[in-house]
Amino acid sequence: MSPRGAAPRRASDKTKSKILVLSGPNLDRLGTREPQIYGHTTLPQIHEGLARVAAQQGVGVDCRQSNHEGELVTWIGSAADDGFAGILINAGAYTHTSYALHDAIKGSPLPVVEVHISNPEARETFRHVSVIAAACVAKVAGFGPDSYRTALEALVRRLAG
Repeated sequence: MSPRGAAPRRASDKTKSKILVLSGPNLDRLGTREPQIYGHTTLPQIHEGLARVAAQQGVGVDCRQSNHEGELVTWIGSAADDGFAGILINAGAYTHTSYALHDAIKGSPLPVVEVHISNPEARETFRHVSVIAAACVAKVAGFGPDSYRTALEALVRRLAG
């Protein structure tokens, strides 16, 4: 059976599970971009914290950011083939517009959790609809940078369960 058709590896497997963490457009500007909404924590700081939490949970993380929709689609599409067990994604503004991301997530055999630093439903009306939500297994939003940690811990529990 090809890796793409294989069942996702569980966190309890003998090999260390890897989680792909994707962040979309403008998230490389965290720490300086609209701190009243997103706070002062930078994306590298979030990634460092996730690596610590992942190590405590017995998994690995590969954290990536891109301002380019196609690159995010490619990473999602190859994640299972690359040995990942699950995906966390903060698609940024693509959350509300990208049917390409929706289709990539839907086409992946991996569980995908949608992540947001702010609560999109408490913001501008155009942010109230996520076109990727229906393809994801869960959503964590509104806890600031802790949304990533909360999503990672929940995904690891799901993979182990």
